[in-house]
Amino acid sequence: MESPIFKQATKGLELQSELMPVLFIGHGSPMNGIEDNEFSRTWAVMGTEIPRPSAVIVISAHWLTKGTHVTAMDFPETIHDFRGFPPALNEVQYPAPGHPLLAAELESLVKSTPVFQDHDWGLDHGAWTIVRHMYPDANIPVLQISIDYTKGPEYHYRLASELYELRKKGVLILGSGNMVHNLRLMSWEMINGGGYDWTLHINNKFKELIHDNNFGALVNYKSLGPEAQMAIPTPEHYLPLLYTLGLKGPKDNVSFFNDKAVGGSLTMTSVKISVP
Repeated sequence: MESPIFKQATKGLELQSELMPVLFIGHGSPMNGIEDNEFSRTWAVMGTEIPRPSAVIVISAHWLTKGTHVTAMDFPETIHDFRGFPPALNEVQYPAPGHPLLAAELESLVKSTPVFQDHDWGLDHGAWTIVRHMYPDANIPVLQISIDYTKGPEYHYRLASELYELRKKGVLILGSGNMVHNLRLMSWEMINGGGYDWTLHINNKFKELIHDNNFGALVNYKSLGPEAQMAIPTPEHYLPLLYTLGLKGPKDNVSFFNDKAVGGSLTMTSVKISVP
């Protein structure tokens, strides 16, 4: 017999009275998935403050593909894509359903590039470590969209805008990465909080550009100088931010949360885009 959650997940989505917010969340260490800390508590509160979504779509820094893919299985597996962490983290299961009909709708919405339905990936730690705090009952469908590593920032920013209609259907679209993410320069002395001067400076610059709606500069981040290059040595943790910004509408406001540097060269700064 099909579960009630699965029946809900196989229904089409209808227009909602409220426009769903969009989030970019700095996910940081996988340990945030099981720890009760300032970041995970904020994620839990966020899950109660925004409208209950009909589904969640995550663009995670940890699913890189050639081409753009969307998970389309009935029940995505929980992927433990990390090493060297306590067994308790590897034992976590987040049994949220998928939503094959939503995956098909997303495929039809995007006109700029083919979207391939995927039945092998699941939910990686960029997704489940956050969503399990927001929706601990695992009763909301969760999908992931991959990051095409062969494409530049402009591609990802424009692709996001094609998903705007899903906000009208109550879908929470969530970018998961980190604005500043340079693991090679991490300081264990600052692991519980603190950032290098360049980290704080470029993070504030990113926030200033977001606040001023200067998204073009953020898309062309390589022109922002050497500090941006240090903050984004590889783009996969930064590109989910561009998906969030690409979904901003004319009436949306922007706010920041979990605005903190950790480990010297990583920031947890997160963004909420919503109609006031």
